[in-house]
Amino acid sequence: MIYLGADHRGFQLKGKIKAYLGEQGLEYQDFGNDHLDEEDDYPDFAKEVAMRVMGEIREMRENRGIVICGSGVGVSITANKVPGIRCGLGFNMDQVKQAREHDDINCLALPADFIGEEEALDIVDVFLKTPFDNQEKHRRRIEKIE
Repeated sequence: MIYLGADHRGFQLKGKIKAYLGEQGLEYQDFGNDHLDEEDDYPDFAKEVAMRVMGEIREMRENRGIVICGSGVGVSITANKVPGIRCGLGFNMDQVKQAREHDDINCLALPADFIGEEEALDIVDVFLKTPFDNQEKHRRRIEKIE
């Protein structure tokens, strides 16, 4: 399962990502906002997504979260407040590939104001398809931050 959340600045991009996930036959749940509201607050959606991802991890499921705001920073900070979440801010495919391989990120923050739709979809694809490389040094580093 892929959990999604976005504020008003990420709302349109989230719609494109939902369409893409549907085309790929991937299951997702949208935790808001369900309508464009210029006064909504990104922490509401990012926290809900992060909590859902962690609930699934506790049940030994490999699920992921995608959170979106204008800069990607606010949702990343919020998601990372949830114990066990490793949310990485994704600006390009190579960076996200490395974040999955080395840091085993389980949540992706996207900056809707700074990347285009096609680039965002490519980043999402890399996030979902790249496995953690499971090297001892990377496991050790992750354990130090958990």
